[in-house]
Amino acid sequence: MTSSPNQHLHDSTLAAGRTLLRLVIGFLFAAHGWQKYFEWTIAGTQGAFAEMGIPAASLAAPAVATLELAGGIALMLGLLTRPVAALLALDMLGALVLVHATGGVFVANGGYELVLALGSASAAIALLGAGPLSLDRLLFARRRSVTASAAA
Repeated sequence: MTSSPNQHLHDSTLAAGRTLLRLVIGFLFAAHGWQKYFEWTIAGTQGAFAEMGIPAASLAAPAVATLELAGGIALMLGLLTRPVAALLALDMLGALVLVHATGGVFVANGGYELVLALGSASAAIALLGAGPLSLDRLLFARRRSVTASAAA
């Protein structure tokens, strides 16, 4: 069965969209993780988390900073994309519920618009996967094709 030129255009457009989404969202998470480590410092982030009422702030701050920095880089590379994106979506759900829900929609008032956008985009990436322009495809596509051949 051959694919039509329209199917190829659709596939390449979808690949470009997945890549763009991964790059932008990954960059934003990496920037926030970098900020928690190097601008605010982990100690400063722990203090801020404690003031916001985040449980176990001394543990949550380095865990969140690491997830956001390393996870953002992983998303940009398309490495372990689905699990990383799912963890980042959960991170944003926690931020929404624990901190931002009471602030209303707008981020200027401490609201949830940014965490909702980042969380939703992360969930979409977790559902869609990395796409063909990714380390996941490079590292794991051969394994999947060998497994599929063995099952046939």
